[in-house]
Amino acid sequence: MPDAVAAPSSAVTDVPLLVDSRCTHGEGALWSAQRHCLFWVDISERRLWQYRPADAMHRSWLLPDRPGCLAEGDDGRLLIALANSLQRLDIDRDGDATAPPLEWLADVQPDVAETRSNDGRTDRAGNLVFGTMSEDPARAPLGRYYQFSMRHGLRELNLPPVVIPNAICFSPDGATMYFCDSVRPALWCCDYDAERAHCGPPRLFAALPDPHWEPDGAIVDAEGGVWNAQWRASRVVRYRPDGQVDRVVLLPVRNPTCVALGGAGMRQLMITSSRLDHTDGQLAASPHAGGVFALETGIAGLPEHPFRWA
Repeated sequence: MPDAVAAPSSAVTDVPLLVDSRCTHGEGALWSAQRHCLFWVDISERRLWQYRPADAMHRSWLLPDRPGCLAEGDDGRLLIALANSLQRLDIDRDGDATAPPLEWLADVQPDVAETRSNDGRTDRAGNLVFGTMSEDPARAPLGRYYQFSMRHGLRELNLPPVVIPNAICFSPDGATMYFCDSVRPALWCCDYDAERAHCGPPRLFAALPDPHWEPDGAIVDAEGGVWNAQWRASRVVRYRPDGQVDRVVLLPVRNPTCVALGGAGMRQLMITSSRLDHTDGQLAASPHAGGVFALETGIAGLPEHPFRWA
C-alpha cells in the first residue's frame, strides 16, 4: 500500500521539546503506566533514561553494554535487552546507584558475533518480542526476530532474516504484528500467534515515498493506528489500520527514532531522536537532536502489556 502524500492541513509542525537529553542515539521509548513516566535508552552511550512528567524529573543509569529495548514487568522490575543478553533490573531497589546491578536471564544470538539486540516491545500476552540487528559492514542479514518469556525462554520467530529490525508493535487484539527492516523503506505486518511464537506470511503494510528514508520505532494506539518514526525524514507518520496515511508530524530534528503514547489519558506522543548520521553543520543547525519531543494527539494510546515474570 503506497504512502499517500499528506495534505498540508494534516501536517503538524509545532512539536515542543520535552527533555533536552541530547542522547547520541536515543531509542526504545516506553511509557510506564505503573510509574507514570517515560523510559528510553541511549544505545551508543549505554544508558537507560527516565522522565517523570509530574515533576519534570529526568535521570539516567549507566549500563554494562549497549541496550536495544526494554519492557516493564508486572512487578515493576525492568527487562532490558542488552547487545548480547537479556537482563533484569530493579531500579527501585538500587534507584540511587549510577549503575545498578543486573540479573542475567538469557544470552542472545551468542553464535553470531556481528549482531546486537535492537528494537522490541511486549506483545499483548506479556512476552517480549524483539530483533537483533546486523553490524556486518556489508549489511548481511544476520539479524533475527525473537520472542522471550519466562515460560518458554528465547524462541526464534519464523520471519525472514533481517539487517535492522524495527517498528515492532502489535494490533489492539494482539493478532497482528507490525515490523520492518529499516534498510528497506516499507512497513510490514503478519498474523501473530503469541502462544506458539508463530508468524504468518509477511504482508506489505505501507511504503515510504523516499528510498533514503528509513522506518524506525513504532507504536499502536487504541484505534489501531500505527505511529512510525522515520529516520532521515524528520517526521512521524500515523497510518490507519488499512495502511493509509492519516497524519504527519514534522519534527525539528532529522532522525526521530521511536515513539510512545503516554501522559494524561495516554494521548501524548513522545518521540526520541538521535545525533548519529549528521554532519557538524547539521548538528549545529539542530542543537536539540538527541532530545525527546512531545505533542498532544487527541487519540488515546494503549498501555504496554507488562512482561510476565511468572
